[in-house]
This record gives sequence, structure tokens and C-alpha cells, in this order.
Amino acid sequence: MSDDTSLQAAKNVGARPSVLSLNINSKSALYAAYMHFLKRGGLFVPTTRDYALGDEIFMLLTLMDDPTRLPIAGSVVWVTPGGAQGNKTQGIGVHFSADESGQSARRKIEEILGRHLSSPRQTHTI
Repeated sequence: MSDDTSLQAAKNVGARPSVLSLNINSKSALYAAYMHFLKRGGLFVPTTRDYALGDEIFMLLTLMDDPTRLPIAGSVVWVTPGGAQGNKTQGIGVHFSADESGQSARRKIEEILGRHLSSPRQTHTI
């Protein structure tokens, strides 16, 4: 992601799920990270840590100027390895869980992005 997104990952010692803290500071960074094509929504999270498909993730998400940290459970459904073709950012795609926290985050993100969801602009995933 760009400079308007910062990521800090905190590892659970020897345990899953991993805990990630993600701050997205602009609508363009949110658009680039959001994966609207997933049934429950999801986010691309830039990270150099190794993950496998299906790994459980717990994310604390902060969006723009809102001080609220959204707790979101999910699972890894996308992996972009380091050195990926097309200079894609290394990281993972996290599919939100079906519980209220995941769906609340999906609704909030889609409300923020609104009509931009159908934009043809390139993202970190497709």
C-alpha cells in the first residue's frame, strides 16, 4: 500500500490466529485494499510475514479519521508473495467472517466507498 496506510503486525507466540493492526488513512487506500468480490467482504493486508491459505486472522482496523478500532475475525484467502509479477505489493487477502464484527466492517467500508466500488481502477488484488 501507499504511505497513507500503515501496518503493524503483532505475532501471537506460537499460536493462531494472528493479530494484525491495520490503519487505512484515505479512501483511495481503502479502495485499493477492499475485496468487494468476496461474499462477506475482505481486505488486502500488506505484510512480509508468511501465511497459508486458511490461516485464521484477527484484525484491528482503523479507518480514516474514525478513532474506533474495528475488531474483525477472518481467514486468509489470497496470498501475494514477495517479488510477484507486476510489482504487486506482498501481502494477504483476509475474508471477513460471517459474524457481526465482520459484517459490520463490510457495511462500514461499503458505505465509505459507495459508488467507487464499481470503479475500474486497479487494486492490490485484481
